Amino acid sequence: MNVEEFRRFGHELIDWIADYREKVQRGDLPVMTRVAPGAVKAELPAAPPDAPEPFEAVITDLTKVILPACSHFQSPRFFGYFPANSSLSAVLGDYVSTGLAQLGLNWQASPALTELEEITTDWLRQMVALSPAWSGVIQDTASTSTLVALLCARERSTDYGAARGGLQDSEQPLVVYASSQSHSSIDKAALLAGFGRNNIRVVAVDDRYGMRADALEEAVKADRARGLRPCAVVATIGSTATTSVDPLADISRVTQAHGLWLHVDAAMAGSAMILPECRPLWNGIEQADSLVINAHKWLGAPFDCSVYFVRDPQHLVRVMSTNPSYLRTAADAQSKNFRDWGIPLGRRLRAMKLWFLIREQGVRGLQARIRRDIAHAQWFAAQVDAAPGWLRLAPSPLQTVCVRHEPSGLSDDSLDTHTLAWVRRINESGKAYLTPAMLDGRWMVRVSFGVEATEHEHVAQLWSLMQEEAARG
Repeated sequence: MNVEEFRRFGHELIDWIADYREKVQRGDLPVMTRVAPGAVKAELPAAPPDAPEPFEAVITDLTKVILPACSHFQSPRFFGYFPANSSLSAVLGDYVSTGLAQLGLNWQASPALTELEEITTDWLRQMVALSPAWSGVIQDTASTSTLVALLCARERSTDYGAARGGLQDSEQPLVVYASSQSHSSIDKAALLAGFGRNNIRVVAVDDRYGMRADALEEAVKADRARGLRPCAVVATIGSTATTSVDPLADISRVTQAHGLWLHVDAAMAGSAMILPECRPLWNGIEQADSLVINAHKWLGAPFDCSVYFVRDPQHLVRVMSTNPSYLRTAADAQSKNFRDWGIPLGRRLRAMKLWFLIREQGVRGLQARIRRDIAHAQWFAAQVDAAPGWLRLAPSPLQTVCVRHEPSGLSDDSLDTHTLAWVRRINESGKAYLTPAMLDGRWMVRVSFGVEATEHEHVAQLWSLMQEEAARG
């Protein structure tokens, strides 16, 4: 493809995406794809083309094969999982990033990549009112950020044992603590970091599903008495199932008393901290060691853009650094090398999409949208609370409402069957998308607000649809 062909097809694809977004916002496409497993593979050749194909054929397959197999996270009727916004200004930022094709091996390889990431992560730090003690870097996902945090915690606890015998060098097994509401990526990170499943502690929660600091204290003391070494606590601000909030101030008193690393998973809810009225939810954040906010969720940057903040960047660099001769430059002493702030050596220009987003919307624009989403959740929660036969199962501090329809005469397994049946009918109808989840051993339905295009009319339509389908039994 030459430059002129790129110009022609690039314009065509921009129009294609614009048309797609218009269709999604109008509701012309079912929110959840209706294709069966294997449908895409059945439509595409099993072997690569031997000769070049006209690019028009690629666009045809994009429309006829790929699009029908997509679920539409940008639909105003998408209420599943969590907000996965991809604001159009940020889409252009991602497009430019790919077009510039920068590779961040070190500062010298792309000063623009490094310094734009520095300034943009610091903008986000200011937006959520973190102190200047924090430094940010963009990782791909919160899963990676949590793994990096636990590696740093491990190395601090072992006085950089990886440089000697690794975990085999420690006589005392290291222990990680999190609550039952924490994300599954925390278990995965603890396993990958070498802690072992037997050394992951699930801390009890209170009636609002927040971690109990007193239970954490008891667990830490019990492990010390057994000859184990408590190492790290992962607290959650906005858990996946219920958006529950762990009490950071109370937890930090435990971690500081026992010298434990405190990592805060605010992947989804961290974006809400651009609102001053939401910041009491993470009171105590300044006592944490590390923090993750996924700007590719509620804030609006396209996936992947997970911002990892640390209070001790020198420790992070010591844990993560590699310094082969072919990457050394005269600028190393004067600039950051983000290859030493995470796992990959090479880095994309991820900050571009976040930079475009913040500049195009401004802090006030982003605040207005998040306030709107919280208002949607509050309105919806009030409808559930007032409706006979409906139960709200957890507090709704942010944008997720957990509900169950409980008609008389149903309980236990029959109630689970009823819940999964009515939510399945909604999803298969294409009129909306919801995700069920387990809470206290029973199925419930999470209603997650936050899509950029969602307005009150879509929320009201969803509530009517839920009532209709649940009443069908």
